[in-house]
Amino acid sequence: MEAHWPGIFCLMTSILVTNDDGIQADGIRALAASLRFFGDVVVVAPDRERSAASHALTLHAPLRIREIGTQEYSVDGTPADCVYLGALQILGRKPDLVVAGINHGSNIGDDVTYSGTIAAALEGAILGIPSVAISQEARSAVPRGAGSGRFDFGNASLVAQEIARGVLEEGLSSADILLNVNVPVGPIHGTRYTRQGRRAYAESVHEGTDPRGSRYYWIGSGDTLHIEEDPDTDYMAVRDGFVSICPLHLDMTHYPSLEPMQERWSTVSASIKAVLG
Repeated sequence: MEAHWPGIFCLMTSILVTNDDGIQADGIRALAASLRFFGDVVVVAPDRERSAASHALTLHAPLRIREIGTQEYSVDGTPADCVYLGALQILGRKPDLVVAGINHGSNIGDDVTYSGTIAAALEGAILGIPSVAISQEARSAVPRGAGSGRFDFGNASLVAQEIARGVLEEGLSSADILLNVNVPVGPIHGTRYTRQGRRAYAESVHEGTDPRGSRYYWIGSGDTLHIEEDPDTDYMAVRDGFVSICPLHLDMTHYPSLEPMQERWSTVSASIKAVLG
């Protein structure tokens, strides 16, 4: 018998919470707790860590949903899968808000193209749902108990609550944007509304040999190679101790290039026309 996930909301505000660190991550639990003030919160998250999954959707394999707690579901798929299934299957109707996080580690600059956290919010925006991604800087994060390996998401939870309040009460300026919010650790001096900066990582491939003699490869060292230090960027805001709120746009068209390309690429256009007859 096919599992049925009935619609569980009627009149109250509904919020779908997800992440890319997995259903058991401390960050998502802190986030869900902070948002229950506004109404019904349903957590739908990957059953394991899916960091850097970007905006992958599982189209060539079945997905399985497992209820692990009250209004908590794990999915054996990507963060984008979780939003898609959460909004269209588990909740029974589109929620009023999608919030992804709290990611353990910032998502700034070029990170947004890889991040599963950003992708989850992106999927929400594609579905026409106001969406927010929230991340906390990992550098010098304050441990909760010596040797526990857990981190305090208190400030990020408070920021998430106020961001959610703003989106629910004021809305977003366009249905085609999502908010990328990054919270620094340590003292917070305020908020900056920023643009996406550039943070490039060192290009590297690490080669090794497993016990059976087969070669394997790890890509990416994680070391930062270059950072754009303009004061209006997301990176600089977080570095200076400010919460960064960066609106990202679904339409990635670079409009300033359209007219110059039409003029400069006229020979290319003519060649394509000639080749195609």
